[in-house]
Amino acid sequence: MATLFAKEIWRFLKVWIQTILAPVVNVLLYLLVFISVISDKVEIFKGFSYAEFLIPGLIIMAVLQNAFANSCSSLFQAKQNGSIIFMLLAPLSGMEFYTAFVAACIMRGICVGIVVWIVSCLFLFLPVHNFFIILCFAVLGSGILGALGIIASIWADKWDHISAFQNFVILPLSFLSGVFFSIRSLPSFWSSISIYNPFFYLIDGFRYGFLGVSETSLWLSIVISSIFFVFVSTICIIMLCSGYKLRI
Repeated sequence: MATLFAKEIWRFLKVWIQTILAPVVNVLLYLLVFISVISDKVEIFKGFSYAEFLIPGLIIMAVLQNAFANSCSSLFQAKQNGSIIFMLLAPLSGMEFYTAFVAACIMRGICVGIVVWIVSCLFLFLPVHNFFIILCFAVLGSGILGALGIIASIWADKWDHISAFQNFVILPLSFLSGVFFSIRSLPSFWSSISIYNPFFYLIDGFRYGFLGVSETSLWLSIVISSIFFVFVSTICIIMLCSGYKLRI
């Protein structure tokens, strides 16, 4: 298990320009566009600028997307080129397989988050209300998306399926989660839908760690995020233990 974990860490560090630097460039582009255009015209939380509201959302969005990409791309490539057989032949249980992959996703997510946070300080130095809460939601979010990445890569038969999962599941959940706006500002229909979006609670809780304010209760965000983590992890482990589309 430790060897598989180390292999996954080495895999994304070896191509750090693609896995760590590229997400930073994406966040910089978002910051340049949104802050320069609407920063002085919008105030979401009283006493905080739009930039202070936006940056934590962009950090956690980068964390989530890269955690998903880590397990999804690695496992699906292994399926495509046949190297998955070497992992399946090793004396690894489904739980150990899951733990190694998801732990690597958490590491990549946190690495990307730290780099994005450092670079964002060039625009604005964010206060930190509670570092433990920031870390808690970063780990939970990375774990959830890492497990979803494994589920997607097991289910997918071709790269089109991976793209469909990203475009029709991950992307809508990310963009309708309150990264760029308050969900209260949405039309009532979309606002009601966003309340059932688990990504909203991840992002709202993560933002609370920086600002000390949130759109919903911090404890509700922790509970829902934890339940969602257990739910997707259970599905993931069941798929791994059953050998669905891996051994059978």
